[in-house]
Order: sequence, then C-alpha cells, then structure tokens
Amino acid sequence: MTQPSRLAIVPFVSVDSMMKLVLAVGVERFLTELAAYVEEDFLRWEAFDKTPRVASHSHDGVIELMPTSDGTLYGFKYVNGHPKNMREGRQTVTAFGVLADVGSGYPMLLTEMTMLTALRTAATSAVAAKYLAPKGARTMAIIGNGAQSEFQAVAFKAIVGIDTVRLYDIDRSASEKCARNLAGLGLETVICASGQEAVEGADIITTVTADKQYATILTDNMVGSGVHINAVGGDCPGKTELHRDILLRSDIFVEYPPQTRIEGEIQQLAPDHPVTELWQVMTGKAEGRTASKQITLFDSVGFATEDFSALRYVRDKLASTGFYEELDLLADPDEPRDLFGMLLRAAKS
Repeated sequence: MTQPSRLAIVPFVSVDSMMKLVLAVGVERFLTELAAYVEEDFLRWEAFDKTPRVASHSHDGVIELMPTSDGTLYGFKYVNGHPKNMREGRQTVTAFGVLADVGSGYPMLLTEMTMLTALRTAATSAVAAKYLAPKGARTMAIIGNGAQSEFQAVAFKAIVGIDTVRLYDIDRSASEKCARNLAGLGLETVICASGQEAVEGADIITTVTADKQYATILTDNMVGSGVHINAVGGDCPGKTELHRDILLRSDIFVEYPPQTRIEGEIQQLAPDHPVTELWQVMTGKAEGRTASKQITLFDSVGFATEDFSALRYVRDKLASTGFYEELDLLADPDEPRDLFGMLLRAAKS
C-alpha cells in the first residue's frame, strides 16, 4: 500500500496525548494560557458566526453539535450529556472536536474533547469571575464535586487567586475524592456537611451538579449580598440548580442569550428578563460588578466560541510538544477528479 500524501494527514490528539500535553505544560499553566485564548475570542465576539447548539434530546440525555467560525477557522464539537452514565461506570459528558481551514474546508485538527471540555469550562468560569467576582475573593464554595470540580478549583486558584475551597456533595465520597485530588496543589480544602455550610464565608459559589432535572441546589436564604455565583451545572432545557428568587436578586451575565434562555438558569424567567452578555463587560460596553453588595451571577451553559478557543490553543501547542498522531483522514487522489481511480489503484496495490 502506498503511503498517504501530506494533504491526507490530519493531526489527531488522543486522550492519552491530551493528558501528556496537559501534564507537560502543567495544569495551572495550561488553564491560564487557555483562559487567555478564551478571553481573546470573547474580546472579538462580533467576528464569530453564532448559533445555539444543535441538540438532539432523549429521555436519557442529549447529544449536541456546537459549531462556530471567525471567517478564517471553523470549529465544532460533538458532545453528549447523559447523567445516568455514571451509574453504569461511564462519563456523563464525552466529546471530540474538529478545527478546519475555512479557505479550503480541510480539517486541521481532530481531538478528544472530554478532558479538553473540562479544562475550557473551568477556564471560562475563571475568566468570567475575573470580571465579576468581588475584588480580593479568596474562598470559593463548590457544590457538586464530580468530574468538573477539581478543574474549577485549580482554574480559580490560578486565575482569580482563590486559596480556600469549601466542598459539598450529596455523596460525601465525591467530596473526599475532590479533596484528595487537590492535595498538594496549594489549596486549603474543607469538606462540608451541607450546601448551607459550604457557602458560609464564601466569596464565590460554584454549582456544578449533573442531574438532568429542575433542582434547587441553592436556595434564596443561602445567598448573601456581595457574592459571585458561578452556575455551571444547568445546561439544557429542564435542568437548573438555583431557586428562581436568587435570579431576581442578581445581576445576570450570560454567554449567548438565545442559547442561555433555553438552557440556562434564566429559563425560569420571562423571555425578556434583562441579562448582560459577558463579552460586553469584557470590552467595556457594559458594566459588570459595580457595588460591594451586588450579587453577580454567571449563568454558564458553555458556548461554541469557548471550544473554538480550546481547539486553537491545542493546535498552537502541537508543533512544540509533538503530542499527537498523524491520521490518514482525507482522500487525496493524484487527480482530484479521479476518486474512483484512486480506489482501483488501491485494489492493485
């Protein structure tokens, strides 16, 4: 069999290669550098094609495609969300993604994005908090201590300056797992017996639970003035974490309103309830935190530009690290119009 041409080859980053890449760069540095790419793309928000993700819902979960383009590069992510998977020993969320050249339509990168989505979600949360959290915030509560919790903690340490994390999960073993994984990373961890205990003294409250249902992870009485809420877990229709009264007391910041109004915490509110887009705060077109007693809420559902940023970052890291494989993905006949002839020649060889 003849060797494929260079035009047929697409770099592929497997899960093993992604882990090697993250460890070679260092988790905190990876998150910090990735956050810079996320912030850079939010600052040029108006350059992107934007659409709510294309979702296929079932009783068991959801499968989604998340596409976007800045006119030069095109990226998309395939991602699922199946909370029941955990009971079967599977991940709740898995993903892969593609980055392509708009000019030729040729893919430039194929990569796992299960690990990368966890990293980009945490980086995006920390970028939002950099603009919205109270100055000098040092303590964060994390309610829901599953697969995303450690990434959130490390990102907030590296980017926001958090040094204490108060943990709560209905399954105490999840909190113990989280504390164990964070040991030695420069964070004080406190395992709490309730969500109420976890939020005591917290400047930032992160909710990141997995159940696909309307839930009340935070009740109104748990949220005092001056905190920043990072609501991560609510990310599809019918799935929320915050009591509606909290929303009515908060200044709400979102990624892309047409998507967040369907999937985020604000699905509980009127369709015209005022929200502020995060990119507007970042570019100075809108105000973020303006008062010490203000409650700010980042209603995070995850948007395609964040995956685009992550794909760009990984692609830029490949040449210097080499953590990828060469995948023979594209047909490249000697004569572009003779694809059938390529097939016949393969039979002869």
